[in-house]
Amino acid sequence: MELKIIVHVGSDLEGSKEVVQRLVERNISTKLDQYLNKFDKDDSEGIIEFKGDKNKKNLFNGVIQAHIDGHSFRFEREDYTNLDDLINHLFDHFKQELSNK
Repeated sequence: MELKIIVHVGSDLEGSKEVVQRLVERNISTKLDQYLNKFDKDDSEGIIEFKGDKNKKNLFNGVIQAHIDGHSFRFEREDYTNLDDLINHLFDHFKQELSNK
């Protein structure tokens, strides 16, 4: 399967984009790799998109949107103090949803 990973960060996180990219890629390779194998066909395609930013409370918000072999997923969380926790939590929910497919 050809998997495209897209990371968008708001202006408040622009300096942390490399860290966010690394966290997203690590979560995909460690948490999702076995579950994504279910969709691994010659002609299958996938897109995983993460969007993160700080809100007015100076806390982190994030969204994962994914389209994998015709299946759509969306997970959104708000008001996290720690960016790592936000990303890890979103991918935990993504993993749980993939395990049900």
